[in-house]
Amino acid sequence: MSAERPTLPPVRLHTEAELARDALVAPLLARAVRLARWAGPETRVGAGGELVEAQLSAAAEHLGLAADEDGAAEASEAWRLAVDTGLLDVHDPEGEAEEEDDAQGTVSAGENLGLLTGGSPQDALAIWLDGLEAVHADATAPVFDDFTDLVGEDGSIDFDALDWDPEAEAEFLDGVLGNLYLFTVGDGSGSEAAVPLPALAASMIVPDDMVEPTDDILEQVSEAMMRLDDQFRLLEPIGLVAYRPVDEALLVEEGDRAQPPADDEDVSRYGMVKLTPLGLYGIRARMLEAGVDAPAIGDLADKGADALLGGVAYYPEAAARSEVEQWLARRGADGAAVELLDAARGADQQAPLRRLHCQQALALVGAEAEPAVRAVLDDPELGGLARVWLAERGAADVPPPPESMIFWLAIDTIAAQLEADGDLGELQGLVEGLSGQHSGFFDEAWRVEHPATADVLEAMGRLHSDKRKAKDARKAAFKARSRSGG
Repeated sequence: MSAERPTLPPVRLHTEAELARDALVAPLLARAVRLARWAGPETRVGAGGELVEAQLSAAAEHLGLAADEDGAAEASEAWRLAVDTGLLDVHDPEGEAEEEDDAQGTVSAGENLGLLTGGSPQDALAIWLDGLEAVHADATAPVFDDFTDLVGEDGSIDFDALDWDPEAEAEFLDGVLGNLYLFTVGDGSGSEAAVPLPALAASMIVPDDMVEPTDDILEQVSEAMMRLDDQFRLLEPIGLVAYRPVDEALLVEEGDRAQPPADDEDVSRYGMVKLTPLGLYGIRARMLEAGVDAPAIGDLADKGADALLGGVAYYPEAAARSEVEQWLARRGADGAAVELLDAARGADQQAPLRRLHCQQALALVGAEAEPAVRAVLDDPELGGLARVWLAERGAADVPPPPESMIFWLAIDTIAAQLEADGDLGELQGLVEGLSGQHSGFFDEAWRVEHPATADVLEAMGRLHSDKRKAKDARKAAFKARSRSGG
């Protein structure tokens, strides 16, 4: 029942039905659907499946776009997405498209067009994820006006001549999106706050130990900001982000490159971005595909109590509570308390933390848990927890704990907080509070039959503000190790 620290905090996702609705109204995908329905037997495409130039103006008009280059470009982008996501199937003319550069093929409705609007939410989200992949590839592609000189005889592009590394470019954007994801889910509350573009760029470039960025670092941040500005403009129409672009006036003032803002400047002028609920879903899906541990609240709802207590061990408090609430909602109170208490037992490193979360989960069960809790009053591992829970509820006839149980519970409580890596000030207060409840605490604590006794006493020696008591704690830790042979 050991727990492993997740790579990322858990994300609070909207339901699949809500996310699917968001996907269907994402501007780029909505346009792609409209073009897929608009296309007919007379629609012609080039060898790469692109809409022929003669029909771009009609496509733009159908979408209500401006009759200019920008409108044609947006129509072309929506058409490409329709092809890339299987909303349209491309047919070569007599199977010769690969041999004729000017060949004009035809299109027909793809299977995914019906699935997108008539299938399940999972179908719609799968198609949207394909669209996200296509847009992500566009966002990391090089920007140039003419690449004919870069194409070799075999049709491949000389990336060295471009001074562009496609893998590095994709890795950088994924890193930025990963940081944006972490900023959003970091406290487990699903914050809606947007992140300033300079801060996001700096998170990828400025070393953690750099107090004052150098001019070279600031120049790199500036270059990254402008590249990200272009990329987020592409990613917004697919519904991944809500983006406020860099103020155009800044580019005029600073020569087409926005420098990182000074402390007293309005940072919002430099671009603000946040992941949408659909964006959180999309980035998490990409992370899972890449093998990253990216948990979501609700993942443990259908698991056993051992998986629940192990899984929430390192969750932020709000996220852990939500996960437990969903778990209890699947079970009801009957039997949940017994299962939680059984899962809380153990002598492994994470066991104290499981018992802490068990106590918190039992508080959510409510009065129905009392029979199960009273049944473990004599249990050496759970008896102290049970008494605390009953006392907090004002229960009558709670037997006083034996002195050995008081010391064991104190060691177990501190061990749980040490494992959780909680706030240092709170931990220090806990250490001093528990040791101060008994005048001879360290004279007795080293005798406690708990696997974490020596480690806890050593920690108390480091944390206690009273030098004499800190010294007593270190002596007690030495005795505990000597007694246990460690």
